[in-house]
Amino acid sequence: MTKNKKIFILDTNVILHDCSCIYNFDEHDIILPIPVLEELDQFKKGSQTINHHAREFVRELDRLSAGKLFNGSMALGEGKGTLDIRLDKEMHHDLQLLFPNVEKKDHRILNIAYCMAKASSEREVVLVSKDVNLRLKAKAVGLMQTVPTQEEQI
Repeated sequence: MTKNKKIFILDTNVILHDCSCIYNFDEHDIILPIPVLEELDQFKKGSQTINHHAREFVRELDRLSAGKLFNGSMALGEGKGTLDIRLDKEMHHDLQLLFPNVEKKDHRILNIAYCMAKASSEREVVLVSKDVNLRLKAKAVGLMQTVPTQEEQI
């Protein structure tokens, strides 16, 4: 593991925009918060592009896990990082007063990213979202964040 290897936390909207996005992060590691899987489940039915992306992404996760337990990081391929699913954590004490609505999925995703950043001080943790409000909240609590655009791949 190199010192410059980052940890990217994905928001649901990134996956709904590009179901193959997990392969765009080069050697960096990816964390998929469990609330993202919950949200993807709501988008699986329908005939719009986002519905297709939700279904394809979940199928790809199933293919990657290949009948194994999803209790650790999975390699995404040669020259790629790993993918890990993170379960919810109790709201970090730094965030409890700022985001008292712990049922809101964005707050749960933000909490997972914040806890990862606190636990991984030697690695940069970056929240990837197309949601402006979530990115602003991430900035407010000191998290790096980025938004994928059409012109740049993540």
